[in-house]
Amino acid sequence: MDRSPGDELRAAVEARRELGPEFEDSLIEGFLEKMDAEIDRRVDQRLAAHTPAIRPSVAAGQRLALSIVSLSLGVLATVGLTFAGDEGIYVIILMWLGIVGVNFAFTRGGRPNGPQR
Repeated sequence: MDRSPGDELRAAVEARRELGPEFEDSLIEGFLEKMDAEIDRRVDQRLAAHTPAIRPSVAAGQRLALSIVSLSLGVLATVGLTFAGDEGIYVIILMWLGIVGVNFAFTRGGRPNGPQR
């Protein structure tokens, strides 16, 4: 709204003076519609300011699929790297830390942060 509610009321009263009492109902109805729209706008603005952004939840099926694929590839890679010698153990540890990190981040990514109200 470009004008304040007080300006709108003054304009409605002035229009009533100029147009006469036969237009009073229409002027009051128009004023109330403008005030109703302004109240809706302010409520929406306040709700938007206080509503936390909600991230979409990750479906349970997606988490299960990621877990199965991660474990399958992790076990196969572990078996393959056991024959790599002493350096293979470091690669295995690093790989499993990465698998755990990716699964944790993926699962945690679907949950909202902070306490729920």
